[in-house]
Amino acid sequence: MKTIRQNLFQNWHLMRWVRLALGAYIAYYAIGHADILSGLIAAFFLFQAFTNTGCAGGSCAVPPPKSRSGENVQE
Repeated sequence: MKTIRQNLFQNWHLMRWVRLALGAYIAYYAIGHADILSGLIAAFFLFQAFTNTGCAGGSCAVPPPKSRSGENVQE
């Protein structure tokens, strides 16, 4: 199991940098305009950047329904 330090300092790819930059920009805007909603959105993007989470690469995809034996499932 990875430690927090390993998760923070390894595997920085382009999408992670984009999330960090977007979160920092929105946080700057939220502080400057005292906007709570923008602050929450910034926190969401920063959390994704620091924990390396998100829906990239189909990791949040819903699995296809399982067909019962003997039945033909048509879409």
